[in-house]
Amino acid sequence: MGIILIFLLAIVAIVVLIALFGVGIYNRLIQLRQLVKNAWAQIDVQLKRRHDLIPNLVNTVKGYAAHEKGTIDAVITARSKATSVTIPSDRIKAEGELSSALGRLLAVSEAYPNLKANENFLGLQNELRGTEDRIAFSRQAYNDSVTQFNTSIQTFPAVLFAAFLGFKEEPFFEAPAEEKEAPKVDFGA
Repeated sequence: MGIILIFLLAIVAIVVLIALFGVGIYNRLIQLRQLVKNAWAQIDVQLKRRHDLIPNLVNTVKGYAAHEKGTIDAVITARSKATSVTIPSDRIKAEGELSSALGRLLAVSEAYPNLKANENFLGLQNELRGTEDRIAFSRQAYNDSVTQFNTSIQTFPAVLFAAFLGFKEEPFFEAPAEEKEAPKVDFGA
């Protein structure tokens, strides 16, 4: 009877240790997921700021470049799409499209000297540039959090519990394709 009692106590101790170990892993994954959510919220704040600047920028450009309707409409459509999606992976894609459309809109200013000299446009352009810098910083912080979280759920021993507990990989907020390509310089022309 004494050996059976020792055996049962050993099994109970092992089960308790495994449970404590699992709780520790679970709590760590929750902390990391919260860091990812916080980092995404910081990006969201900066994206909201960018979305708020866009109507003023578009209206300023409209006054000088009315026949650039296609470019202006592309920005308006991309902004609308970016503000309506909520799933991070869809939002990341929509924000990339908005960045691309904004780049084309800002490039339009090169063809309009009066627009380039307009103080309101220059101020908005500077605010947008500062916001884009903050977005880039927030994107880096988010991607760092995602890396830490994704690594944690993929490494042993957490990998044994993560899927069972409902943890899945978070998407990275990658730069739009246009930002990944190096600019082409041609001195021959």
